[in-house]
Amino acid sequence: MVLAIVALLGVTSPAVAERGDRYQPIVIEADRPGSLDLQRQVVTFNGNVRIVQGTMVIRADRIEVREVDGGHRIAVATGAPGRPASYRQKRDGVDEHVEAEADRIEYDSRAGALVFTGNAAVRRLRAGAVADEITGGVIRWDDAASLFSVEGSAPGGEGGRVRAVLTPPPPAEPASTVGPASPPAEPASTR
Repeated sequence: MVLAIVALLGVTSPAVAERGDRYQPIVIEADRPGSLDLQRQVVTFNGNVRIVQGTMVIRADRIEVREVDGGHRIAVATGAPGRPASYRQKRDGVDEHVEAEADRIEYDSRAGALVFTGNAAVRRLRAGAVADEITGGVIRWDDAASLFSVEGSAPGGEGGRVRAVLTPPPPAEPASTVGPASPPAEPASTR
């Protein structure tokens, strides 16, 4: 059952991920051996896994990446008890990042969508400081629509309650109140 709240992060500017990331290679590192199933087009890694594609970084205890039609990829990252999976990516054209953590993170490169499930928290950072935060049981990010939706219970919440904290953008620089420059003073005459 979807509970009440749908929030756009960045009311004045959309939360679009760095566009060039989708054309970068995917690099996967892990502490334990992994497997690459060429028949099924599935890569699986376990143990402190880190997956990087451009500015996008996903960390988890286990990550499975499946290639689907057209070269698109679907990734599922699962955290360990007490250590959730995490996600971070730069936003396109601004000094902002979106970072998140959840028990499970699903990424679909074709749809440009992420789903954060279980104790989910998504934050937008401006110049490194938290500007907006959404917490709930399940958070969906539709990058193409610049839409975040949240449902279920926020960590520590009761009865399916969700939470969003949205910070307004910093004020614009005020226009200068200094009038036009005065004409230069005429030199004193010397006799």
